[in-house]
Amino acid sequence: MNPDLERLHPYPFEKLKTLFSGLPASDKSPIALSIGEPKHPSPDFVQQVLKDNTHRLSNYPTTAGIAELSEAIGQWLTRRFHLKQVDAASQVLPVNGTREALFAFTQAVIDRQRHPLVLMPNPFYQIYEGATLLAGGEPMYLPCTDSTGLQPDFDAVSEDTWTRTQLLFICTPGNPTGATLSKAQLKALIQLADKYDFVIASDECYSEIYRDKPPTGLLEACAEMGRHDYRRCVVFHSLSKRSNLPGLRSGFAAGDSEVLKRFLRYRTYHGCAMPIHHQLASIAAWNDEAHVEQNRALYREKFDAVLDILGGPLKVSAPAAGFYLWPKTPISDEDFAKRLQAEQNVTVLPGRYLSRTVNGKNPGEKRIRMALVAPLEECIEGAQRIKALLDTL
Repeated sequence: MNPDLERLHPYPFEKLKTLFSGLPASDKSPIALSIGEPKHPSPDFVQQVLKDNTHRLSNYPTTAGIAELSEAIGQWLTRRFHLKQVDAASQVLPVNGTREALFAFTQAVIDRQRHPLVLMPNPFYQIYEGATLLAGGEPMYLPCTDSTGLQPDFDAVSEDTWTRTQLLFICTPGNPTGATLSKAQLKALIQLADKYDFVIASDECYSEIYRDKPPTGLLEACAEMGRHDYRRCVVFHSLSKRSNLPGLRSGFAAGDSEVLKRFLRYRTYHGCAMPIHHQLASIAAWNDEAHVEQNRALYREKFDAVLDILGGPLKVSAPAAGFYLWPKTPISDEDFAKRLQAEQNVTVLPGRYLSRTVNGKNPGEKRIRMALVAPLEECIEGAQRIKALLDTL
C-alpha cells in the first residue's frame, strides 16, 4: 500500500463521531449545523433537464466534456468576473465537483522529486492537505486569525519558503471563516507566483453566497492586470453551493490553458468524465441567475435571525460570504460541541478539527463551525438551544 496513506488525518466527521461516542440519547429532535451540505431545494428546471436527457446514459462522455458546457461556463465567468475574454476550449475544464478536482489537480501539478512545499490556509478544507501528502508534497499551514483578517498573512512567508513553493491553495471566501481576499491581495499573490514560479489554485466554491458585495475572483484580478492568459492561475467553482446541486457533482476548473492541458491529460487517465445528462443540466444552471439570487436571500434571512439570537451571548459576526459562522466559544471547542450535543442535540464542528497545530498554536481552538444550511425554523431553534447552553456556562 502507498505509505503516504498512513499520513492522512481522520476526516473531521470521523473525529466528531469519536468525540460523541457514548453520549446518552437526547429526547430533543436533532439539529445538524455541522455539515456544509446545502438543504435548499434544487432548481426544478435543472431536475427537468436531467429527466429529459436520461437517454444520454447510453453515451460515453468525454473527459473534456461537450463544447456547449465549456462555452456556458466561459460566458458565466465573463459576466460574473468582468473578464474581457475566456477561451472556453482551452481555459475551461468541467469537473465532477471541486473536491475531486482539487485532489486530482494537486497530483498533476506537484513534482515530488523537488521536495515541494504546498501552502494552504489554516484552518482549511482537508482535501488540500490529503492531496498534498499523496502527491509527495509537504503541507505548510498559514494561520488565519483575527489579527490577519481570518486569511493568511502572506507578507509573513519567508523568501526561502516561497522559493520551495510549487502550489498555493487559497480559499476565498474561506471555509470555515467566510473571509475574502481583496483584489490587491490577489494581485500581490499573482506577482509572487511569477517571481517564484508556482501555481495558484483558488477555491471559490462559496463565491455566490454573499450578503452585499460579490467577492473578487482570482481571474478577475488577472484580467485587471492585463493577464488574459491567466498564467499560473486556476480557479475552481461548483454548482453544489451556488445552485443547491451537491448531488450533481458538477463544477469546473478554469485559467491557465497550459496547466489545464496537462491536467486534462491526467484526468483522461484518471477516468473522471461527467455524464452527459449532468452536463446538460449544468448548462441550464450556469445560464440562470434568478435561482441564485433567491438562494442568497434565504441565507441572508437565516444569518439575520441567528445573529439576532446569538450576537450578544456569543462572540460571532456575519461573514463576508459563505454559509458558515465561525464563533469563539467560552470553553474548549471540543467540550462546547460535546455539551451542546448531549444537552441540546445540536451538532456543530469543533474548530480544531479543521486546523493543524503549528508551533504550539491551533487557530481553530475555542471556535466552532456552524453551517446554516438547515431550514430557517430549524436554524432559529438551533440558535435558541445554543443560547440555552451558553446561559449555563
